[in-house]
Amino acid sequence: MAKKITVEKFEISLCLKEKGDYISLTDMARYRDVERTNYIIQNWLRTRNAIEFCGLWEQMNNPDFKGIEFDAFKNEAGSNAFTLTPQKWIETTNAIGLISKSGRYGGTFAHKDIAFEFATWLSPSFKFFLIKEFQRLKDEESSRLKLDWNLQRTLSKINYQIHTDAIKQNLIPKELSRYQINFIYATEADLLNMALFGTTAREWRDVNPKAEGNIRDQATIEQLVVLSNLESINAVLIHQGMPQNERLGRLNTIAITQMTTLLNSPSIKKLK
Repeated sequence: MAKKITVEKFEISLCLKEKGDYISLTDMARYRDVERTNYIIQNWLRTRNAIEFCGLWEQMNNPDFKGIEFDAFKNEAGSNAFTLTPQKWIETTNAIGLISKSGRYGGTFAHKDIAFEFATWLSPSFKFFLIKEFQRLKDEESSRLKLDWNLQRTLSKINYQIHTDAIKQNLIPKELSRYQINFIYATEADLLNMALFGTTAREWRDVNPKAEGNIRDQATIEQLVVLSNLESINAVLIHQGMPQNERLGRLNTIAITQMTTLLNSPSIKKLK
């Protein structure tokens, strides 16, 4: 199902599927350069951070993803001679997170998780309003089709003034114990989950067996914004060689600080 949203005066095409929602990177790239959208996308995709993020997403969501070919791209990333197009990435690794369409209404589309990462590279403010518009669309669909896409968020919006203190208490990440910080988690994704939500994806699923989607699908927009920031910061800390337990403690502190700031921001309150 095709939809469109408007972000910072730019019209962004969406492709809503049962297996996931895809957003046009081509339309998003116009925010940076209207005439050279393909160049903008390729310039992002050739970066090590983009390749590592797309590869991690595929490993978590695509059983047919070709890991050996992915490793080859990752090893080449960063060199001046390295180039990578969406078509080459899809064909070589059997990726499903990116879709390349031809024709008048074609272009490069990406799963919303990857599209939000691309938006971070384009502009943090652009990403924020993209998430807001995307979630607004999903809320409208939920109301129209009488579906509960995110009941918890809907209720919190209705009762925002009444339950401000309770919401803040529940949303601000808890400070992790020394034992939790020293515990080694299986993946970097769960490291970020612990820093922000205080639980791993599997632990959350065990507690919420009937919930739709995963822990990140149920996140608020504030949590999504902080999560994106944590991903970028974690990449820098990894590059610096910081041990995993130290990174977890650092990211948890940052998550608490940023969530507190967002929940007390007058500008963001006006958007609710």
